[in-house]
Amino acid sequence: MIYSRIRKRRASALTNYRKRIAMLKGGLPRLVARKTNRGIIVQIINYERYGDRVVASVNSKELKAIGWAPRGNIPTAYLSGMLLAKKAKGLLISKLILDIGLARPSKFNVLFAAAKGCSDNGISVVNNIEFDEARLSGKHIANYAKVISKETPQFSKYYKENFDPKQMDALFEQAKGKIKSE
Repeated sequence: MIYSRIRKRRASALTNYRKRIAMLKGGLPRLVARKTNRGIIVQIINYERYGDRVVASVNSKELKAIGWAPRGNIPTAYLSGMLLAKKAKGLLISKLILDIGLARPSKFNVLFAAAKGCSDNGISVVNNIEFDEARLSGKHIANYAKVISKETPQFSKYYKENFDPKQMDALFEQAKGKIKSE
Protein backbone atom coordinates (compact mmCIF):
# COMPACT_ATOMS: atom_id res chain seq x y z
CA MET A 1 0.00 0.00 0.00
CA ILE A 2 2.79 2.42 0.87
CA TYR A 3 4.65 1.62 -2.33
CA SER A 4 1.59 2.33 -4.44
CA ARG A 5 1.29 5.77 -2.83
CA ILE A 6 4.96 6.45 -3.54
CA ARG A 7 4.58 5.39 -7.17
CA LYS A 8 1.46 7.55 -7.48
CA ARG A 9 3.20 10.64 -6.05
CA ARG A 10 6.24 10.06 -8.25
CA ALA A 11 4.14 9.51 -11.40
CA SER A 12 2.04 12.62 -10.81
CA ALA A 13 5.20 14.71 -10.11
CA LEU A 14 4.23 15.62 -6.55
CA THR A 15 7.45 14.53 -4.85
CA ASN A 16 11.06 14.50 -5.97
CA TYR A 17 12.37 11.62 -3.89
CA ARG A 18 16.03 12.18 -4.81
CA LYS A 19 15.92 15.67 -3.31
CA ARG A 20 13.93 14.44 -0.31
CA ILE A 21 16.45 11.69 0.51
CA ALA A 22 19.33 14.14 0.13
CA MET A 23 17.68 16.53 2.61
CA LEU A 24 16.87 13.78 5.09
CA LYS A 25 20.45 12.50 5.08
CA GLY A 26 21.51 15.82 6.60
CA GLY A 27 19.67 14.96 9.80
CA LEU A 28 18.32 18.50 10.25
CA PRO A 29 14.69 19.50 10.59
CA ARG A 30 13.26 20.97 7.39
CA LEU A 31 11.88 24.47 6.90
CA VAL A 32 9.08 23.74 4.45
CA ALA A 33 7.78 26.81 2.62
CA ARG A 34 4.86 26.65 0.22
CA LYS A 35 3.04 29.36 -1.72
CA THR A 36 -0.70 28.98 -2.25
CA ASN A 37 -2.98 31.14 -4.38
CA ARG A 38 -3.90 33.29 -1.39
CA GLY A 39 -1.00 33.10 0.99
CA ILE A 40 2.11 31.45 2.37
CA ILE A 41 2.47 28.38 4.59
CA VAL A 42 5.73 27.88 6.50
CA GLN A 43 6.38 24.81 8.66
CA ILE A 44 9.16 23.13 10.58
CA ILE A 45 9.01 19.39 9.96
CA ASN A 46 10.98 16.56 11.55
CA TYR A 47 11.42 13.23 9.82
CA GLU A 48 10.20 10.21 11.74
CA ARG A 49 10.12 6.60 10.68
CA TYR A 50 6.36 6.37 10.22
CA GLY A 51 5.89 9.81 8.68
CA ASP A 52 6.91 13.42 8.95
CA ARG A 53 5.88 15.35 12.07
CA VAL A 54 5.03 19.05 11.96
CA VAL A 55 6.74 20.76 14.90
CA ALA A 56 5.63 24.34 14.25
CA SER A 57 3.50 25.93 11.57
CA VAL A 58 2.47 29.41 10.43
CA ASN A 59 -0.15 30.32 7.88
CA SER A 60 0.06 33.87 6.54
CA LYS A 61 -3.54 34.42 7.69
CA GLU A 62 -2.14 34.65 11.23
CA LEU A 63 -0.57 37.98 10.27
CA LYS A 64 -3.99 39.67 10.37
CA ALA A 65 -3.68 39.72 14.16
CA ILE A 66 -0.72 42.12 13.92
CA GLY A 67 -2.34 44.38 11.32
CA TRP A 68 -0.90 42.96 8.10
CA ALA A 69 -3.09 42.13 5.10
CA PRO A 70 -1.70 38.78 3.97
CA ARG A 71 -1.23 37.92 0.29
CA GLY A 72 1.16 35.66 -1.56
CA ASN A 73 3.90 38.26 -1.87
CA ILE A 74 7.48 38.72 -0.65
CA PRO A 75 6.77 40.87 2.48
CA THR A 76 4.09 38.44 3.64
CA ALA A 77 6.46 35.49 3.22
CA TYR A 78 9.20 37.31 5.16
CA LEU A 79 6.86 38.14 8.04
CA SER A 80 5.53 34.56 8.08
CA GLY A 81 9.10 33.27 8.38
CA MET A 82 9.79 35.68 11.24
CA LEU A 83 6.63 34.57 13.05
CA LEU A 84 7.59 30.91 12.64
CA ALA A 85 11.05 31.55 14.09
CA LYS A 86 9.42 33.29 17.04
CA LYS A 87 7.12 30.30 17.64
CA ALA A 88 10.04 27.87 17.37
CA LYS A 89 12.35 29.63 19.85
CA GLY A 90 11.00 27.56 22.73
CA LEU A 91 11.58 24.32 20.82
CA LEU A 92 15.40 24.56 20.96
CA ILE A 93 15.78 24.43 17.17
CA SER A 94 18.87 26.26 15.99
CA LYS A 95 19.44 25.07 12.44
CA LEU A 96 17.11 24.13 9.57
CA ILE A 97 17.42 23.05 5.95
CA LEU A 98 15.19 24.77 3.40
CA ASP A 99 12.67 22.64 1.50
CA ILE A 100 10.87 24.48 -1.31
CA GLY A 101 9.45 21.33 -2.87
CA LEU A 102 9.00 21.43 -6.62
CA ALA A 103 9.17 25.23 -6.85
CA ARG A 104 11.92 26.63 -9.03
CA PRO A 105 14.74 28.29 -7.11
CA SER A 106 14.76 31.68 -8.88
CA LYS A 107 16.50 34.81 -7.62
CA PHE A 108 13.59 36.63 -5.93
CA ASN A 109 11.45 33.61 -5.10
CA VAL A 110 8.83 34.24 -2.43
CA LEU A 111 9.84 31.07 -0.58
CA PHE A 112 13.38 32.34 -0.11
CA ALA A 113 11.91 35.41 1.59
CA ALA A 114 10.28 33.12 4.17
CA ALA A 115 13.65 31.50 4.85
CA LYS A 116 15.30 34.93 5.13
CA GLY A 117 12.65 36.00 7.67
CA CYS A 118 13.28 32.88 9.70
CA SER A 119 17.05 33.38 9.65
CA ASP A 120 16.73 37.10 10.53
CA ASN A 121 14.77 36.18 13.64
CA GLY A 122 17.38 33.83 15.06
CA ILE A 123 17.16 30.40 13.43
CA SER A 124 19.95 29.49 11.04
CA VAL A 125 18.75 28.22 7.66
CA VAL A 126 21.13 26.21 5.48
CA ASN A 127 21.10 27.83 2.00
CA ASN A 128 22.67 30.73 0.14
CA ILE A 129 20.02 33.44 0.28
CA GLU A 130 20.75 36.86 -1.13
CA PHE A 131 17.82 39.23 -1.01
CA ASP A 132 17.35 42.93 -1.69
CA GLU A 133 16.09 44.62 1.50
CA ALA A 134 13.84 46.96 -0.51
CA ARG A 135 11.99 43.97 -1.96
CA LEU A 136 11.62 42.37 1.47
CA SER A 137 9.89 45.44 2.84
CA GLY A 138 7.55 45.76 -0.14
CA LYS A 139 8.96 49.04 -1.39
CA HIS A 140 8.67 47.82 -4.99
CA ILE A 141 4.95 47.14 -4.46
CA ALA A 142 4.44 50.55 -2.85
CA ASN A 143 6.19 52.29 -5.76
CA TYR A 144 3.99 50.45 -8.25
CA ALA A 145 0.84 51.32 -6.28
CA LYS A 146 1.81 55.00 -6.44
CA VAL A 147 2.14 54.84 -10.22
CA ILE A 148 -1.20 53.21 -11.07
CA SER A 149 -4.62 54.68 -10.32
CA LYS A 150 -6.77 53.58 -7.40
CA GLU A 151 -9.55 52.37 -9.72
CA THR A 152 -7.48 49.53 -11.19
CA PRO A 153 -8.45 46.12 -9.79
CA GLN A 154 -4.91 45.06 -8.84
CA PHE A 155 -5.02 46.40 -5.30
CA SER A 156 -8.80 46.36 -4.78
CA LYS A 157 -8.67 43.69 -2.05
CA TYR A 158 -6.09 45.74 -0.15
CA TYR A 159 -8.33 48.80 -0.29
CA LYS A 160 -11.37 46.76 0.85
CA GLU A 161 -9.42 45.79 3.98
CA ASN A 162 -8.34 49.42 4.60
CA PHE A 163 -4.74 48.51 3.83
CA ASP A 164 -2.99 51.17 1.75
CA PRO A 165 -0.47 49.51 -0.59
CA LYS A 166 1.19 52.89 -1.14
CA GLN A 167 2.34 52.76 2.49
CA MET A 168 3.37 49.10 2.39
CA ASP A 169 6.99 49.65 3.44
CA ALA A 170 5.94 51.67 6.52
CA LEU A 171 3.26 49.13 7.45
CA PHE A 172 5.83 46.36 6.97
CA GLU A 173 8.17 47.96 9.51
CA GLN A 174 5.29 48.25 12.02
CA ALA A 175 4.37 44.58 11.58
CA LYS A 176 8.02 43.53 11.84
CA GLY A 177 8.35 45.51 15.07
CA LYS A 178 5.23 43.86 16.52
CA ILE A 179 6.59 40.39 15.77
CA LYS A 180 9.94 41.16 17.40
CA SER A 181 8.45 42.86 20.45
CA GLU A 182 5.78 40.29 21.36
